Amino acid sequence: MVVFTEISFEEAEAFVSALGLGSLRGMEGRIGHNENTNYFIDTSGGDYVLTLFERMSFEQLPFYLHLTKHLARHDIPVPCPVFDANGEILHELKGKPAVLVNKLPGASEMAPTLAHGHMMADMLARMHLAGTDYSRFQSNPRGLAWWNTTVSGLLPHVTANERSLMSDELSLQNHIAASQIYADLPKGIVHTGLFRNKVLFEDGKLSGFLDFHFAGIDTFLYDIGVCLNDWCVHPATGRDDPDSVSTFLGAYQGVRKLTPQELQLLPALRRAGALCVWLSRLYDFHLSRQASILKVHDPLHFERILRSLRSTHPLG
Repeated sequence: MVVFTEISFEEAEAFVSALGLGSLRGMEGRIGHNENTNYFIDTSGGDYVLTLFERMSFEQLPFYLHLTKHLARHDIPVPCPVFDANGEILHELKGKPAVLVNKLPGASEMAPTLAHGHMMADMLARMHLAGTDYSRFQSNPRGLAWWNTTVSGLLPHVTANERSLMSDELSLQNHIAASQIYADLPKGIVHTGLFRNKVLFEDGKLSGFLDFHFAGIDTFLYDIGVCLNDWCVHPATGRDDPDSVSTFLGAYQGVRKLTPQELQLLPALRRAGALCVWLSRLYDFHLSRQASILKVHDPLHFERILRSLRSTHPLG
């Protein structure tokens, strides 16, 4: 469990009361996150999730918070921020940006079936379409610029084999990003991290997309690639499950057809997604600051995925 900032029951109680949500009955640190402090909040007015943002500023957050409101209005199951009496959705707690959102029903499926993948892809496509008329702009915070900066910081900390892999892949991704075919890819709102633990299911239906704090504007194909790399690979080997890949792409295209440019660059953007997640995990392992309670995901899993994709989809 990750909790960067400790919050007492009394502090949470005062926060909940100020939002007019009744009395606080219980609170519990939320498991499985590395970027923010999260607590489940049980009140007499309902169940919520309290988040304190550890890295994002007050200026960055309106994009994300208003995005979830926008998506909810388009029937995408996302956590919605609670307004205060003045209509504000971004608050402050212990000197940090804070938000309270409704707790969505359901649980993550860590061993998804083809049916789960179908529902996931269908809703991903609907989310992409729902975001096309969202008026705020923010570049993908974990996009190409972040990869270049992060690789520079990681090079002194990784092995020679890791340095060779990340440098070679980054060079290729920079080349692809400068191409005209990449410029022609459809772009819009992307989540950038809809892994199995960020999606909820209940009673045979998809009931929630969680954690939009790395959302931004990027190619839809990048989002698809990140999802394929988590939902459609064998966890032990990092290799594709062909049936899962076929089902996922078929369900997505049942809602939004991929363009010829997207079909051509899908292997490259899958590799881009694997590179980004691998770099993120290496960053947390080598460079992340200390937390009160910290769980760091194993970087090796996405290194295996990246190497597998480079083997099955050579681009250079």
